[in-house]
Amino acid sequence: MKLLFDFFPVVLFFVVYKMHDDPHQGFMYATAAIIVATAIQVLVLWLRERRVEKMHVAVLAIVVVFGGITLALDDPIFLKWKPTIVNWLFALVFLGSQFVGAKNIVRRLMESKVTLPGPVWTKLNASWVIFFVVCGALNLFVVYNFDTDTWVDFKLFGLMGLTLVFVLGQGAYMMRHMPAEDDAGGAG
Repeated sequence: MKLLFDFFPVVLFFVVYKMHDDPHQGFMYATAAIIVATAIQVLVLWLRERRVEKMHVAVLAIVVVFGGITLALDDPIFLKWKPTIVNWLFALVFLGSQFVGAKNIVRRLMESKVTLPGPVWTKLNASWVIFFVVCGALNLFVVYNFDTDTWVDFKLFGLMGLTLVFVLGQGAYMMRHMPAEDDAGGAG
């Protein structure tokens, strides 16, 4: 459910874009929709939890600024850069967390649910940094080498698909390094 909620603005962007025959007009309407959807997403988080994570606020700010510039200048390139900026911002935060505080961000987010050796947490965090950098670069590759229709499809299906495959790979890696549970009820 959380994954659907997190991708709600992107899915709405896709749907609104695809509802229009004119790609440029569709992009502009979809841009307005993603700005509103992201603001609603942050508002719902605040109403539910009485707090909003800094990353959600940062993403909202980036969407409002780049979406606003896109609408004001009637030029899609600004919003097309948003996934790159967000991914690279995440990469910087994850990288910085490796050097600030006792635990990196992956460990802080998951340690209450998963027990892993210290070096594994470091490798997981580093792999997220690389993943975010690659996704940001891949977005730019699609922006500058394909048409808007292809970019819109990539933004939803490509980036979401890559994220899903990456998360599954992370899960498999973590499973290999989780301590084996003692068989307390073994034969005696």
